[in-house]
Amino acid sequence: MTAMRPEQPTPDYVPGHDLLAGKVVVVTAAAGAGIGAAVVRRALEEGAKAVVFSDTHERRLKEAEEALAAEFGADRVRQLVCNVTLEEDITALLDAAEEFGGVDIMINNAGLGGTDSILEVTDETWNRVIDITLTGTMRATRAVGQRFVAAGKKGVIVNNASVIGWRAQEGQAHYAAAKAGVMALTRCSALDLAPHGIRVNAVSPSLAMHPFLEKVTSPELLVELKQREAFGRAAAPWEVANVMVFLASDYSSYLTGEVISVSSQHA
Repeated sequence: MTAMRPEQPTPDYVPGHDLLAGKVVVVTAAAGAGIGAAVVRRALEEGAKAVVFSDTHERRLKEAEEALAAEFGADRVRQLVCNVTLEEDITALLDAAEEFGGVDIMINNAGLGGTDSILEVTDETWNRVIDITLTGTMRATRAVGQRFVAAGKKGVIVNNASVIGWRAQEGQAHYAAAKAGVMALTRCSALDLAPHGIRVNAVSPSLAMHPFLEKVTSPELLVELKQREAFGRAAAPWEVANVMVFLASDYSSYLTGEVISVSSQHA
């Protein structure tokens, strides 16, 4: 019988060090309590000139903007409803960043999961997961890449993949295929954009705990998933955000086309 991994404590929150000083950051799917919201906060703490963030939940967006404006200043935050399946929404999101001088860093966080056996998944469900998670990331990468090239800007794109793109899990064929696609998109688009000095990387989280995940996942499954991790616990969303900010910063200037596992799990 395999021994239970002891659950290691989550480390103290790390203060910012101006890694993104003066940068304009755009983040998708950032109105909740997960990785997207953590990236917005971390970017502001790291000295970003402004963060423009989006989601499909208008009420949550407004609440998040009010809270962040009170803490970091109303002149540094903007929110906009954006559905990444719609090209016009992505265009409007990037246009919103022009108020601050245009986007420097694009964080593609939008994705949609679910649990469906390959025997039962419908075309509608499959296509929706792929359209939001993979094609949405492609749309945003294409749109921001075109802007970077037109402006002669050596921008940065950071995508959110998942360890499930490497490993098999029951009921996750659609989501795993989408996230594996995000990994391939990251590697290939990095080569397309490298001649323009534009970097493209991705993080690959495993289990990042937040209230919604805890609500929709059984306690038994959460214990099982935590036991797959070397530290015997889930990551805090800010721990994933830290790696995304590193990839967005000049500290990773020679990294492109890489998928960084924020977990002990890999292929």
